[in-house]
Amino acid sequence: MEPTGIDYLRDKLEARRPRVRLKYAQYDMKYLDQDIGITIPPALRFQYRSTLGWCAKAVDALADRLIFREFSNDNFDFNSIYRMNNPDTLFDSAILSALISSCSFVYISDFDGDIRLQVIDGGNATGVIDPITGLLTEGYAVLESDDNGKPVLEAYFLPGETTYIKGKDIDRRTHASPYPLLVPIIHRPDAVRPFGRSRITRSAMYYQRYAKRTLERADITAEFYSFPQKYVVGLSQDAEPMDVWKATISSMLQFTKDEDGDSPKLGQFTTPSMAPFVEQLRTAAAGFAGETGLTLDDLGFVTDNPSSAEAIKASHETL
Repeated sequence: MEPTGIDYLRDKLEARRPRVRLKYAQYDMKYLDQDIGITIPPALRFQYRSTLGWCAKAVDALADRLIFREFSNDNFDFNSIYRMNNPDTLFDSAILSALISSCSFVYISDFDGDIRLQVIDGGNATGVIDPITGLLTEGYAVLESDDNGKPVLEAYFLPGETTYIKGKDIDRRTHASPYPLLVPIIHRPDAVRPFGRSRITRSAMYYQRYAKRTLERADITAEFYSFPQKYVVGLSQDAEPMDVWKATISSMLQFTKDEDGDSPKLGQFTTPSMAPFVEQLRTAAAGFAGETGLTLDDLGFVTDNPSSAEAIKASHETL
């Protein structure tokens, strides 16, 4: 297979990067959803903007179950190289990044005889994958960036050669490997999408957005729930205007009859119930749990009659 060239890989990475950043923003709970609705003004909704970490929970629930121990049948002494490169965080970082962005990459470098391994997320590396071996035929990675996200140090990987580009300086280094020294770690690849699928699916993002909108509406409704709206009818036109805040928090109000002997009548609007929002939130949680293989207990909805250990294990069978 002929190499496509570094320019093609740069364009490919630039096209995929916004989607990867979206998934990381969802995981970090920093993504701001678009304001939609026909009743709540945008300014009021912004004051009660909600935050929810269900997407992060979906990723962490699976990442915590994947534990790397060692390479079996280690004829090439890979375990010693792995132990020299911070094994406490290397594999965990690679798996977590792959679950978020669908794939991550391990960059292998050899400087003065020391084999170094570095994890690069899917937003800073890409390549052309061989469907037979699952390895790359060529790869590209951004190793260093400035404060504005512009690449400072780039690397172009080919079988037997790695080229480092820093401005106008080009450094080519050869190696004996028949594959590029950029190894992909992919979550759920298939023939259509060889670079896999993210754990944060479109459906998961929808249910989380639906739950966030429900929480925002519940917060706004709670203000009216805390201070119900009251009204007075039959008040004389000559009466002095009432202090609204005093009328709201006062435990005793006094009204005198007018010259005709009529007295005003007090009333209160029906207090909105919070029950519909609880049901909406539970519906969103049930949909998210079904999409990600979690349970309602994982999302904070504790049942009155907890399941047995076997039932809990069976409910997590998807994970």
